[in-house]
Amino acid sequence: MEYKDYYQTLGLDRNASADDIKKAYRKMVRKYHPDVSKHEDADAKTKEINEAYEVLGDAEKRAAYDALGRSHHAGEQFRPPPDWGERYDFAGAGGEDFFADLFAHVGRQRRGGFQMRGDDIHAAITIDLTDAYRGATRTVSLRVPRQGAAGRATMQEKTLNVNIPRGVTPGQQLRLAGQGHEGHGGAGPGDLYLEIGFAPDRRYRVEGAHVYQNVPVTPWEAALGGPVAVPTPSGTVEVTIPAGSQSGRKLRLKGKGIPANPPGDLYLILDVVLPPANTEKARAIYQAMARDLAFNPRVA
Repeated sequence: MEYKDYYQTLGLDRNASADDIKKAYRKMVRKYHPDVSKHEDADAKTKEINEAYEVLGDAEKRAAYDALGRSHHAGEQFRPPPDWGERYDFAGAGGEDFFADLFAHVGRQRRGGFQMRGDDIHAAITIDLTDAYRGATRTVSLRVPRQGAAGRATMQEKTLNVNIPRGVTPGQQLRLAGQGHEGHGGAGPGDLYLEIGFAPDRRYRVEGAHVYQNVPVTPWEAALGGPVAVPTPSGTVEVTIPAGSQSGRKLRLKGKGIPANPPGDLYLILDVVLPPANTEKARAIYQAMARDLAFNPRVA
């Protein structure tokens, strides 16, 4: 069988703390999640990361894994130490079932009247900003170990429909009770925690519940001021541009950010856009402006 180095998968050394393991897992899930990653093997990489965390994120499973020794390298042919088999009944494992078997055998050590709640699962889910304004339903797929025949565990796909409530913010976790790993000895399953991330969108920047949106305006709208219609994540709104505005000016729409508790604000950042001088008439207008306004922005 081939050895799998779970510490290498998560970019950690073997002395990493439980908190270091959790942080590394969340960082790598966000990086390689198929919904946001452009990595050609994002799906396979995510499965490897989840598999590594299922072992290293559990104290007993990690201890069993560490007992295999520290001198092995990922991909090399491997046989567990003789005394390890006596403690964990690892005989017969092979191929991709290597650590699924480990889960099963560790689980057998827990039987005999001892009950243990199932482990929680931590994963990431990516949504659009409009989902946070309106709510949505999304489908997520996870690979989880399931107890099979003769007490042997296998990795299975689990698909869930998840309700995204209005008002969620980046980094917030949604808890799905009972959707974690199976318990042992009749104990209940763990929970599933989904960390919210937003898909990149060049129109918006999100900070907590506040939203920042770039709004292109014409030179005359900025100079003269007046009402303009602006499409926002919650719908089109009419705002008044103050006369004499420059690029970078912020207009605050209180409570128009993500409808969290309390709701955030929407900041419209003005971006003055010049029309092209690509016709004779347009060039003549610019020439008249240069002559009549005599404006030099480089002179204080």
